[in-house]
Amino acid sequence: MPSALPDGEDVPRDGTLPSSSTARLGQRPFGVYVHVPFCAVRCGYCDFNTYTATELGDGASQAAYAATAAAELRMASRVLGDVDLPAATVFFGGGTPTLLPADDLALLLRTVAEEFGLAAGAEVTTEANPDSVDAESLARLREAGFTRVSFGMQSAVPHVLATLDRTHDPERVPLAVQWARAAGFDGVSLDLIYGTPGESLDDWRTSLGSALACAPDHLSAYALVVEEGTRLASQVRRGELPPPDDDDLADRYLLADQLLSAGGLEWYEVSNWARSGDQRAKHNEGYWLGHDWWGTGPGAHSHVGGIRWWNVRHPSAYAARITAGHSPAAAREVLTPEQRRVEAVLLGIRRREGHPLADLRPEGLAHAQQAVVNGLLDRAAHADGRAALTLRGRLLADAVVRDLTD
Repeated sequence: MPSALPDGEDVPRDGTLPSSSTARLGQRPFGVYVHVPFCAVRCGYCDFNTYTATELGDGASQAAYAATAAAELRMASRVLGDVDLPAATVFFGGGTPTLLPADDLALLLRTVAEEFGLAAGAEVTTEANPDSVDAESLARLREAGFTRVSFGMQSAVPHVLATLDRTHDPERVPLAVQWARAAGFDGVSLDLIYGTPGESLDDWRTSLGSALACAPDHLSAYALVVEEGTRLASQVRRGELPPPDDDDLADRYLLADQLLSAGGLEWYEVSNWARSGDQRAKHNEGYWLGHDWWGTGPGAHSHVGGIRWWNVRHPSAYAARITAGHSPAAAREVLTPEQRRVEAVLLGIRRREGHPLADLRPEGLAHAQQAVVNGLLDRAAHADGRAALTLRGRLLADAVVRDLTD
């Protein structure tokens, strides 16, 4: 599958960043992302940079991974220099981070703390599959300093999980949540997917009800996207499975918002709901607000002061570069002021608070006024100088934000 990334420019072997990008380091919140690229099974819908053990060659073993990623974190500290830069958020994603032993994840978090420090009240999250944790491993992670866990629930209906190639028993989810609560995690989040081929509206209602019965602090609900190059895309192309239907997806979103709101969760981004402002996913908010972050691991992306770069994708190539003492970055791009403006609008308008109208060009302002007339943007927010989506606008968010970036 061809890459959607720009060609980018070469990155120095030592990963040095230009002074123009590091001049304001420490003036914006800083986050660290740690990518763990391992999965027990490759899900047919997933196009993330993940690998099963049988797909990996020499130099990319799970056993050696923590030491390799820790070496990149130390490199990051050298590149960013002698700046007071405590991490406000740390996020372990994948893949399935909890396929690594809890002690390996603890080592990586400890390395972040040693190299950068952790800000007071830092949010430290790991993603986890329900069948990749138990009471003991969650207790160990909490003891190591993790504050938040996000479980990949996806569905509570066995035939839907089977279509998605998810291997966990739905009954494992409430157990995992219970173990996380007992361990003392500050926040427990659940991820759901809607629009899976063969999923009925009642199936989706069942999944939402099961998720709410766990009383999560946060919930993400994503429409299934058929990504090119995945097994699911091949199945749809051959007619073995039907593609998601836009009207059905809208019905599912409306049901989700209705039930989650009634269950005490408030939307704060198009695909995310939280029980309170304190339970928002602060690491993700850093992405949406254009903060600085260093992404560690194969395929991970980073952003510092208007420069974005991405690491080589394969774990073997990544390990070889780290072992040689070289930056694992494949390429980077310097974002133009216009790129930064457009991206800020694209991401900002998806948030409940919306985005300042002052950042829109005349064409975008005209579209915003029409979107208010059409019930897609909130009239009161518009009068207050912000473009903020209504519920109807959330259903058409992609189209709305495209117009506003004109």
